[in-house]
Parts: sequence; C-alpha cells; structure tokens
Amino acid sequence: MKKHYYQTLLEWTGSRNNGTQDYTSYSRDHSVTIEGKQHSILGSSDSSFRGDPSRYNPEELFLASIANCHMLWYLHLCATNHIIVLEYLDHATGVMEEDKNGGGRFTEVTLHPYVKVKDSSMIEKANTLHERANRLCFIANSCNFTIKHQPKTEVLN
Repeated sequence: MKKHYYQTLLEWTGSRNNGTQDYTSYSRDHSVTIEGKQHSILGSSDSSFRGDPSRYNPEELFLASIANCHMLWYLHLCATNHIIVLEYLDHATGVMEEDKNGGGRFTEVTLHPYVKVKDSSMIEKANTLHERANRLCFIANSCNFTIKHQPKTEVLN
C-alpha cells in the first residue's frame, strides 16, 4: 500500500506574556505553516470558545478540507468522463455538537456544489459523479459520519 506523509508546524502566538494563568488570560491565536508554502494560515478558536472571529478556526478548516477534497476528486472524475466543468462553487455546511463534558464531534456535513457545465447533455452524468467522488475522497473516508451532497448543475450561458 502506498503511503503519503504530511507535516505542518503549529505555533501558538497568544501567550500575552502571562500564558495560561487562567481560562481568560490567553489568546487562542496561532499560525499554521507548511514548509515550502508562501503564507501561513492565521488561526484561532471559534468565537464561541473565546477565539478571534477574524481568523480561521479548526472547524471551518475541517469543513473546507472536506469540500476541497471532494471538489478535486469530482473535477478529476469529470475530466476522465468527458464532462466539461466551467465553474464550481460549494457552500458547504456542517453541524458540530458539544457533549456535556465540553467535547464534541461533527455529526453532519452537507456539500452544496453548484456546477456549470458546457452542455446540457452533461448534466445527468455530472450529478452522478458526486457519489463516486465522495467514495474516493481521502478526507471523507476519514470521517465517521455521512457526508451528504445536494448538487445543482446547470449549463453555462
């Protein structure tokens, strides 16, 4: 079996010189850097958990990761099936539930791909390829919940 290895550097930048003296004394700000990439991702926790709402939070990045992986597989499958996609947009949604101990998990993700293809004869096949893309997606295969799809496909005018 072929294996792929990944590395990231996560650096907490929110010490404020007091560190984690108490729950409110520190910022949740951090950066994620990947060697060879131009920019760092500036992250924080969700604002519900005292995070900076102007920065990306892990939950948003998780949802974006699912949508991104699906799109890349979908475009690959369209190309190999002679479906000409001219535009692709996805307003993905997700639900995370907290448990009584303060932990939690994602229980639901729905992708809403809006796809524009070259010709109306491509629409039916274009819609069916979402299911196959989901079966191939590395991120979707790593989740313990079903990822739903509500695609809308039209012809680019």
